[in-house]
Amino acid sequence: MTASGMKASASETTEVVLEADGLTKHFPVRKRGREVFSKVSRVVRAVDDVSLTLRRGRVTALVGESGSGKSTVARLLAQLYDRTAGDIKLHGESVSVKSGKRFRAYSRRVQMIFQDPFASLNPVHTVRYHLTRALKIHDRAGKTKEDLEKALEALLTRVQLTPPERYIDKFPHELSGGQRQRVAIARALGADPEALLADEPVSMLDVSIRLGVLNLLRDLKERLNLAILYITHDIASARYFADETIVMYAGRIVEGGDSETVTQRPAHPYTQLLIDSAPDPDQIAAHSASEKDRGTGEPPSLINPPAGCRFHPRCPHVMDRCRTELPPRFEIGDGPGHFAACWLYADGQATSESSGTGPGSSDGRARSGEHA
Repeated sequence: MTASGMKASASETTEVVLEADGLTKHFPVRKRGREVFSKVSRVVRAVDDVSLTLRRGRVTALVGESGSGKSTVARLLAQLYDRTAGDIKLHGESVSVKSGKRFRAYSRRVQMIFQDPFASLNPVHTVRYHLTRALKIHDRAGKTKEDLEKALEALLTRVQLTPPERYIDKFPHELSGGQRQRVAIARALGADPEALLADEPVSMLDVSIRLGVLNLLRDLKERLNLAILYITHDIASARYFADETIVMYAGRIVEGGDSETVTQRPAHPYTQLLIDSAPDPDQIAAHSASEKDRGTGEPPSLINPPAGCRFHPRCPHVMDRCRTELPPRFEIGDGPGHFAACWLYADGQATSESSGTGPGSSDGRARSGEHA
């Protein structure tokens, strides 16, 4: 069996913890002026028909530029937002909770790490308070004071804040950004969850300490067998940290597959744009890509999104059908589960990246341009 075949088999046999099936969220737009008397209600189509699977012991990265709907997906999975349509399944069972005991039971199994460690911790309370509250809410504080102290020490040790006594009674402002984020991770672990939803957990941190936090999350994934959703706009970190990468644009999923394939052989023009936008001195020295090849323009309005493929106003390979028909997912065939929602792959004319015929290669781009 090939290495890719072994990886695919492992993915299929790994226990599914959390699933999203056709997840959709539309936010109503507040009416103003004469719109108050209109019967037409406008909505922001933040998330449309998103499906993904989180498996035990694996990291799934959700990648896209700001405003693509990544954080909304995380909040929907955490049941912090009511969904407009679609289904959320925990171990195969549909779950819909709003508050009370059912929400607490759900959050005990699915925890979220927020982007900003400066805002996610209450500045007037110590680390001890934050962690103790998490342990007590989820019934993991033990029966005695000694049990609680041991649990607090274990949490801080688990996130590599040692010795624990140095940090336990400090206030958030006495910690660095990386230390604060580790406390936030420890607080999430206080529930002993099965799935972690990490919403850009390193984007607010100094570049020098981002790798340490990502290595911590990877270590926790392996030791605790967690399912992790890693939300980021940095596709390079997705390749380093995630087993699977899913790319979102304007509320929709446009590409997905194992991280190595998606980042090394991107199929969708938007994924290619994300990768090309990363600074690369060798590429700059070798050639300067034209604006047409790179794709230009701004993301579309999610109140009035374009018909068909939402990327078509910026796509250098746009065809007539892209403007009117929404592309389904097409299997690319060059890696485990690699797919792209792009009409370039409708007839199989651009499925062989390794032979240099896909749109990700220079030859493939020329061939795609012939169809435009």
